[in-house]
Amino acid sequence: MNGFLNILKPPGMTSAAVVAVTRRLTGEKRVGHAGTLDPEAAGVLPIMVGKAARLFDYLVDKEKTYVAEVAFGQATDTQDATGRVVATGDNYPDRAAVERAAAALTGDIWQRPSAYSAIKVGGKPLYARARQGEAVEAPPRQVHVERIQVTAEQPEHGYLMTIRCGRGTYIRSICNDMGELVGCPAHMRFLLRAQSGAFDLSTAMTLEEASALAETGALAAKLLPLDMPLGHLPRLDVPLRLRKQVMNGARLPFVGGAAEGQATRIYLDGAFWGLAAREGGVMVWRAQIAPETEELHQ
Repeated sequence: MNGFLNILKPPGMTSAAVVAVTRRLTGEKRVGHAGTLDPEAAGVLPIMVGKAARLFDYLVDKEKTYVAEVAFGQATDTQDATGRVVATGDNYPDRAAVERAAAALTGDIWQRPSAYSAIKVGGKPLYARARQGEAVEAPPRQVHVERIQVTAEQPEHGYLMTIRCGRGTYIRSICNDMGELVGCPAHMRFLLRAQSGAFDLSTAMTLEEASALAETGALAAKLLPLDMPLGHLPRLDVPLRLRKQVMNGARLPFVGGAAEGQATRIYLDGAFWGLAAREGGVMVWRAQIAPETEELHQ
């Protein structure tokens, strides 16, 4: 089994646990995830199966879309609903104030994530240090937030938002910072990742759905193609006369206008064979992926 599964991770489950379940369902040892989701968050979690793991470095996960609920009235040490309350207030903002705060948190911004984040300091996640009682503080970091759209008011002083942002952005920190901007403590009550790079809710399946497919032997047919999330990379169709070089993983004396050093998708007779990059007058393999019907000789 080689390809990608787009799993809709449930809240309360770690990304590593999803990988473990997927490994059991597929019977494939080479399984990994791309783009960690916090245990309490739900949403799309791209899972690499088999040869897909070779493509990890070339996946685009810079573009992410989240649906989140910010709740005003309490701030927590984790910046989400699982944490200990550290501040309270009743100066609840109206929608106009929330929208102004959202606008102020758009663009290239600096944020300081919670001490209970997965950011590593000295090789150890901050949350591990915090849970051991260490006084830790996450370093400030610059992130990019493309858009925050306030979509609906919720009960108990909450607001639903759709957030489009770059990688490394902590949505719970945005919620916390909103509270500081409007003068009323806040935290993130709910989080759903609706999109991560090429993966979105339209192709996602729950673990229950994946399990049912595995029981009937139909899970392999639901794997997303190896080249599906690589559409951002240029494509090069190699002439059939170079078939032997392609199958043997040799350098290809055909560049077809490829840019120097640019990872490029290589196709032979319409089949995806992997990624190569131009080095002078030849294409050198970066990740070799033989089609299901072929055998790639190393």
